[in-house]
Amino acid sequence: MVQKWTPAAFVRGGTSKGLFFDEADLPADPSDRDALFLSALGSPDVYGRQLDGMGGGLSSLSKAVTVAPSTRPGIDVEYTFAQISVDKPIVDYAANCGNLASAVGPYAVDQKMVAAADGPVSVRIYNTNTSKVIVAHFDVLDGMARTDGPLAIPGVSGTGAPVKLEFLDPGGARTGRLLPTGAATDHLTTSAGPIEVSLVDATNPVVFVRADSVGLSGHESVAELEATSAALAVLDELRRQAAVAMGLCDRPEDAPLSNPKIAIIAGPRDYVTLSGMPVDSSTYDISIRMISVEQVHRAVTVTGALCTAVAQQIPDTLVARIAEPRREQLRVGSPSGVFDVAADVAVDDGGVLQARSATLYRTCRRLMQGSVATQNPLSLHL
Repeated sequence: MVQKWTPAAFVRGGTSKGLFFDEADLPADPSDRDALFLSALGSPDVYGRQLDGMGGGLSSLSKAVTVAPSTRPGIDVEYTFAQISVDKPIVDYAANCGNLASAVGPYAVDQKMVAAADGPVSVRIYNTNTSKVIVAHFDVLDGMARTDGPLAIPGVSGTGAPVKLEFLDPGGARTGRLLPTGAATDHLTTSAGPIEVSLVDATNPVVFVRADSVGLSGHESVAELEATSAALAVLDELRRQAAVAMGLCDRPEDAPLSNPKIAIIAGPRDYVTLSGMPVDSSTYDISIRMISVEQVHRAVTVTGALCTAVAQQIPDTLVARIAEPRREQLRVGSPSGVFDVAADVAVDDGGVLQARSATLYRTCRRLMQGSVATQNPLSLHL
């Protein structure tokens, strides 16, 4: 079998890694494109390691992004995010990835899709998954996005150049409503009984559930949470019921792979990060353990963190009840450490809550560029 080679870059954005492609280099047929992504990442892999591809066996390491110059007024580039399942032949476009969003602006500058002089630049980006606009602010040196800098983010060793991400008007990214059911809290029925949740859609839909309502502390390590099979089964029920309640599907069994995400929340308590660093309860406002694409996240998804900051500003959500008093910056305690995120939520002229923006900082770096090999993408896996 002759392999096909497609120009690509391997990029870290925040706490995720993925393959980045110029839109023009990919097949136009959607099924051919999906097959190419699956082969390039090494999916499906029954062993869960993606050894025959560029994936890393985790949802945060099995991703692809396509980028193209935009003809939309006021937009520089647009991109589409694809979540590739590790063990199934599934390419999911139902969500955006905030971590890899941090690399889109720098990638566009490095690819000369966007002309940028040295110094601070702002790139306006349109995400096709959510039909939302993101503004990326970062520095350029010698015509390329800077990668060296002082910013450290939980879950990534070392430091890098800061990329400030502003998600504009993030409410209703997938459902069309900031509160898809119109309520700050709802009760969903599970095999463990009714459980109170907050269903919020800002940058991506998230189901917020108090840890103690599913028998957890909310400060478990990733390994501890992965071992709680009973709680994880209930959380999966919640996620699927929430998908129906939020209008993402008609039946629980049809819930998209990537949305909604589950955020298990609790008040602050001392804990130890994945790297073994102690975290004092006084250094953060809310603890989050997140489940994304049926896996326990090693940190927190960017879109999940942004949605949490928005939810904190909405009266009577579970997040607002825990993270009081409200702060300009919400300090989030994740398995990898603490980081800040902010949101601007206000009541519009019609008396309706509107999320104006949500902001946080990430770092990113292009790790490799060249061409990625795929095996006969027209037929492989599908």
